Amino acid sequence: MARGSSVQALYELCKKTFSPSAAASSPPPTSAIRKIAALLDTISPVEVGLKADDLEDDRGHGFFGSSIYKHSTRVARWAQPITYLHIYECNSFSIGIFCLPTSSVIPLHDHPGMTVLSKILYGSMHVKSYDWIEPGCVTRSNKPDDFPVRLAKLHMDTVLTAPCPTTVLFPRSGGNLHCFTAVTSCAVLDVLAPPYSEEAGRCCTYYHDYPYSTFTPVSRILVNENEDEYAWLEAIEAPDDLHMRSGRYTGPAVQDHAL
Repeated sequence: MARGSSVQALYELCKKTFSPSAAASSPPPTSAIRKIAALLDTISPVEVGLKADDLEDDRGHGFFGSSIYKHSTRVARWAQPITYLHIYECNSFSIGIFCLPTSSVIPLHDHPGMTVLSKILYGSMHVKSYDWIEPGCVTRSNKPDDFPVRLAKLHMDTVLTAPCPTTVLFPRSGGNLHCFTAVTSCAVLDVLAPPYSEEAGRCCTYYHDYPYSTFTPVSRILVNENEDEYAWLEAIEAPDDLHMRSGRYTGPAVQDHAL
């Protein structure tokens, strides 16, 4: 039964597209990514185990397991944890679902060397994303702690509401650094290729964005467009108020087999 599911079809298409050799070199052709995006566009909440009567539930969904950050204190309703439902992961790609209660935030973060497809399954989400300006432009804050900031260009700053097309980010384009804010309770089905890996040097870094006018670059930067489309990003530690925990995926299981 699982073999004929949309989740199984997604797994098989990802396995064909994101081979280990391709993942280590460069992203697959755009045409191949479009095929995965087109398949993601057809997947509904019910097909990944999210029941229709759960969609208004603001607790994050799923069956909660141990906390990723091992918080033992109760969290207020407005700060309910974001729940991650793991579906599949190998060295080449991962598939999973982030369930966000209303007003919860996944802070601005990067995806080094990764291609990411995100399908909003239900609800509304504000997405703000950036891409680095190349060649890299770094300056100093000239404040007491004198931290470095790097220039980035705004890619997206809008609210997306399901049903809407799957978004795709690439290693150097498409909004590789993004922040998600749940306008309503919502869920996002994500494909990461390749997934984060400390051993491979793909660590998740969080950032704080500052308006372009906040700092003066070391060398003159010609910003030919609206300055509001640019920002300085400061690398920061994972925010203390980021509450995330794992849940149990209850949709069709992936049958991992050689194609």
